[in-house]
Amino acid sequence: MSREEMFEAILDSIPYRIVFVDTDHIIRYLNKEARHHYYDVRGYDELVGKSIFTCHSEKSKEMLIAAVEKLRNHGNEIYLGVSVYNERKYINPVRNEKGELIGYFERFERNLQK
Repeated sequence: MSREEMFEAILDSIPYRIVFVDTDHIIRYLNKEARHHYYDVRGYDELVGKSIFTCHSEKSKEMLIAAVEKLRNHGNEIYLGVSVYNERKYINPVRNEKGELIGYFERFERNLQK
């Protein structure tokens, strides 16, 4: 198993949507849960390689841009609120070994307890 396959398997085992976006706001990765949500549930075509704003309202776009600016200034995880699907929304920075922001990922959490 390659390192890439191992990391993808780890990300796909997480029961929340994870969408990785570069600093130009281009979607670079969706985990299994995110692919299911955006492709099967929401009916989007391939999103990898497209702007994150393809699947966001203007209000959400403004909120994301402001949050990414905070991340650029060495901010940590930011809580964005609750989605229309009753999930807690977060944005997390991804930095290289020099501490430079190379992207971010959106994470959506729902209560998995029954």
